[in-house]
Amino acid sequence: RADVMLAGGSDAPLVWIVLKAWETMRVLAPDTCRPFSADRKGVVLGEGAGMAVLESYEHAAARGATILAEVAGVGLSADAFHIAAPAVHGPESAMRACLADAGLNAQDVDYLNAHGTGTKANDQIETAAIKRVFGDHAYSMSVSSTKSTHAHCLGAASALEMIACVMAIQEGVVPPTANYLEPDPDCDLDVTPNIPRERKVRVAMSNAFAMGGTNAVLAFKQL
Repeated sequence: RADVMLAGGSDAPLVWIVLKAWETMRVLAPDTCRPFSADRKGVVLGEGAGMAVLESYEHAAARGATILAEVAGVGLSADAFHIAAPAVHGPESAMRACLADAGLNAQDVDYLNAHGTGTKANDQIETAAIKRVFGDHAYSMSVSSTKSTHAHCLGAASALEMIACVMAIQEGVVPPTANYLEPDPDCDLDVTPNIPRERKVRVAMSNAFAMGGTNAVLAFKQL
């Protein structure tokens, strides 16, 4: 529909009324964000912004642009399960739709940037959904939640995590799940605890799930 556009997000939720609303839901961590760690205690809110220039290959080539990655596919779902509680089937559907749109097999994905909020329910449900979609490969690919570093920036989160995926492809480094202390048997994937990992990343996926069961998954490929 367009040769070139800007896409991204920004959010600044660190104001009293937003913090009190999240506190009322009893999901804010008292210390820090520890996605997938057995002692995780909740979300840490953050502020930020991220933007990308999206354009057709022909348009980018014609202007001599440095192409960082290809947006290979997208998957969306709305599970309508609960306003706040997560469910397995919605994220599973979005991940499957993304792979299908990108023409990828589950085994093609090297790195998955998880939604990984650090709440007990989200991380357990997301792990279960990843296992359903990727099968045995779920234990071979690298997974991490960068919210452990930049916090949950709400409307900016998926934009920041998109950048993390693109840079993982560019640099050959998987960003870590920071603050990880204790393995959780319900979150038993390779979550790249605490230390960045050098790895050839040809395909990266990013999960973004929102209140009300609105789920979006993006896939990026190396060019």
